[in-house]
Amino acid sequence: MSDTSGLLKDKVILVTGASSGIGAAAAYLFAREGASVVLAARRGERLTALVAELTGKGFEASAVVCDVTRAEDARRAVAHATERHGRLDGAFNNAGVGGDRSPLHEMEDGVYDTIVDTNVRGLWNCLRAEIGAMLATGDGGAIVNNSSVGGLVAIPTAAPYVASKHAVVGFTRAAADEYARQGVRVNALAPGSTRSEITADWYARNPGLEEAVHAVTPQGRTAAPQEVAEAAAWLLSDRSSYVTGTVMPVDGGYVNR
Repeated sequence: MSDTSGLLKDKVILVTGASSGIGAAAAYLFAREGASVVLAARRGERLTALVAELTGKGFEASAVVCDVTRAEDARRAVAHATERHGRLDGAFNNAGVGGDRSPLHEMEDGVYDTIVDTNVRGLWNCLRAEIGAMLATGDGGAIVNNSSVGGLVAIPTAAPYVASKHAVVGFTRAAADEYARQGVRVNALAPGSTRSEITADWYARNPGLEEAVHAVTPQGRTAAPQEVAEAAAWLLSDRSSYVTGTVMPVDGGYVNR
């Protein structure tokens, strides 16, 4: 990870899916870059440990247990941020699930339901609460939604996941267009293969998949979570003030191959 530069100094930023992987890496980076971070995830024990670690290093961090599929939880997470800090400047909507990797016609109904409920409904719940809070202060804000290369191109044997991540892209572009003149910027990331619980599970259950992905990735490797977090930090910062409605691949060149 690069040296910090105060990129997010004095900003209040909510991170969903913050208990592991990209979300946890983002929490560390945003705090180191000067933000007050509010961490949201379902696993309270992990959140508690992460907040203790961050505050032990002198950073401002707090947490709220949150299941983004529940609208009331998303509202509560945003309310925690505004009540504690008086505003919400940014949000990294990172919570998501991968689901099974299998041919579309063999997938159980529940696979689709779980993926879409988290990746699409969860984002919908968060966007409504976050944008509402940003409009209430009149200061605008920045939102970054975590999609996937699967939101830009097809991924074999992952149809519901691909559909859900295309929906993330659609929500991003629609919200960016709707709220641009009110000072709310909305962008998305499209990470490629990244070390996370989702990819670890996929690779463990599909021998040879990681090697196959590396073979079609120009950089030939899997990203560290911090590399995705760095892109999110820039999009949440004032340095990207004229960027909205974009989907930024962080993929080692995968979608450009």
